[in-house]
Amino acid sequence: MADAESWYGLDPHRLAWLIRHYTRAGDVVLDLDAHPTVARAARYLRRHPAALVTDGDTSRIRLTGIRARPARIRSLTDGGVSLLLAGLPRPGGDRLGLRALTDVMEQWRRLLCPGGFVLTVLPARTPEPGRISRRSAVITAARVAGLRYHQHLPVLLVPLPEIESRTDPATAASTRPALLHGRHAPIHLDVLAFGTTSTDQEAADA
Repeated sequence: MADAESWYGLDPHRLAWLIRHYTRAGDVVLDLDAHPTVARAARYLRRHPAALVTDGDTSRIRLTGIRARPARIRSLTDGGVSLLLAGLPRPGGDRLGLRALTDVMEQWRRLLCPGGFVLTVLPARTPEPGRISRRSAVITAARVAGLRYHQHLPVLLVPLPEIESRTDPATAASTRPALLHGRHAPIHLDVLAFGTTSTDQEAADA
C-alpha cells in the first residue's frame, strides 16, 4: 500500500524527476488531487504548484502557497499550465469509459499552455477478455480530444528479485505461484504522458 508521501504509488524522488523532466523553472504545475507531495516537489524545483477550483459550471486555476500581486498571478495562469497531473479513474468517475475519458481529456487540454503536458497515472491491470486494455482506452481518448501520445513510463512499485525461480525449468513446476487473493500482486503502474504538440514519432505500441 502506498504511504502518505507517495502520489499514486510514486515516491517523492521519482515524482520530482517527472516534474523536472516535463517543466522548466517558473512553470505552473497543476495537480488535480492537490497532493502535498506534488506541491512540495514543485516548489523545491522552483515551479508554481496550482489547484483547480470549481465554482458551479466554471473552473479556474489557483496558485497555492504564493504571495504575489493579482496581476502577477494572472500572468502565470492566464496562458495555461505547463504540466497537469491526474490519476485515473477520477474519484467518483466511471470505469474509464471511452466517452467519459474523451470529455475529461478535452477539458484538460484546454487548461494546458502551448507545449504543455498531461501526466496520467493508472494502476496496471490485465485486460479483461474481449475488452481493450485501459491503457489503450486512455490513449485513444486523449487522441480524440486533440492531445498527442508522447510516452509510456512503467513504474516499478517493488524491487524485482534477482532470480525468478518460476522461469527456471528445473524449479518452475514445483514453485508456487505468487498470488494475492487469487491474483498476481501488482508490481508496477503505468504513467502516460500526452502533449499539446509533439515532434517525436508516436510510439509504435499505441
